[in-house]
Amino acid sequence: MSAETLDLTIEALGAAGDGIARLPDGRTCFVPRSLPGESLRARPAGRRGDALLAEAEALLRPSPDRVAPPCPHFGACGGCALQHWAEAPYAAWKRAKLAEALARAGFPEAPVAPLVLTPPGTRRRADLALRRGSGGVVLGFHAPGSGAVVDLAACTVLHPRLVALFEPLRRLLRGLKALKREGSAVLNLLETGPDLLLRTDAALDAAGRAALAAFASAHGLPRIAWAQGNGTPEVAAQLGPAMIRFGKAVVNPPPSAFLQASPAGEAAIRDAVLAGLPERLPPRAAIAELYAGLGTLSFALAGRARVAAFEGSAEAVAALSAAAGRAGARIRAERRDLARRPLLAAELKPFAAVVLDPPYAGAAEQVALLARARVPSIVYVSCNPAALARDARPLAQAGYRVKSAVPVDQFLWSPHLESVIAFAR
Repeated sequence: MSAETLDLTIEALGAAGDGIARLPDGRTCFVPRSLPGESLRARPAGRRGDALLAEAEALLRPSPDRVAPPCPHFGACGGCALQHWAEAPYAAWKRAKLAEALARAGFPEAPVAPLVLTPPGTRRRADLALRRGSGGVVLGFHAPGSGAVVDLAACTVLHPRLVALFEPLRRLLRGLKALKREGSAVLNLLETGPDLLLRTDAALDAAGRAALAAFASAHGLPRIAWAQGNGTPEVAAQLGPAMIRFGKAVVNPPPSAFLQASPAGEAAIRDAVLAGLPERLPPRAAIAELYAGLGTLSFALAGRARVAAFEGSAEAVAALSAAAGRAGARIRAERRDLARRPLLAAELKPFAAVVLDPPYAGAAEQVALLARARVPSIVYVSCNPAALARDARPLAQAGYRVKSAVPVDQFLWSPHLESVIAFAR
């Protein structure tokens, strides 16, 4: 071992999926793409807060759980962190993340179900970075911990219909004057085909609009929207309806609308939410749904009771309201910024159950008000175990119990975890 290298033993994986080792002086060292129990030789590569960041140079004793990553871009691309780990220990680690979060919140005996795995090649949403350089246009995801863009030829996670657009998009963008240096391409795979929102750093001219229309026609895109920078998107080309179904309801989403990452993940979340509700609700019962989005859960909930759906996006509320009207669903959608105006305890009293699916930052103030209102049944859909651990603490203090907890691997091979937790009094 030279003075510039370290011989390390990986003790566990951290929240971001990096291996954790202890240095002789007691400091923490993070090593990406390493696994528990491995011995390796690593070279210091920077700092992460007070900890050292190192890159493995040689595996001295690999884990028996190490497998060959299926994607040729693994390691260079920051989209996946754990493709090199066998399924069983990977699933156990993700399940443990939910159990630990609930224990920190005050529910050490919470009944945590096995991880629901979603298959590769099914993710229907991609937010691709675009960068023009001397060699052409680079299209892909960012490198780990870097602003560099990895030019993708393949993706094991995304649906093949989206991957098939990578090279045609590059060819389109090479001749698009609206892309001067950088931008983004957000793809949603709808039932009517891929829906594209293109953001560029210059204005879109008439020739560019014609090129987008031709691209949509050639590759089966019902709609292409465009925006300059962070501006409001406008439809640049529309050849047919942009549509997705939730049950029997037909929803026309706005460009770049939030969708659950995969159909299988969406189904697992929906089923866990319905199972987490009381088995029997009173005949005239109502459910409050917070952060309802386009209605991913709303239409399923409306099969159980009347639904008051609250959502901050005006476009999502409009799409949900129109779809509910066409379907004759028992849904009343209301625009409300729940981060600024959470539902107060008095407003929550009429509801037999509350379902909430907050953003990554969680909903600390709203959950505290739910606890104060003593809502009989609360189903929390979480995409961030750390926020869940904080948010659920008032529920433990108010005497709630965890009825069920289902971890869902929406973001395959990443450290991110979705989960559905049903709380009852």
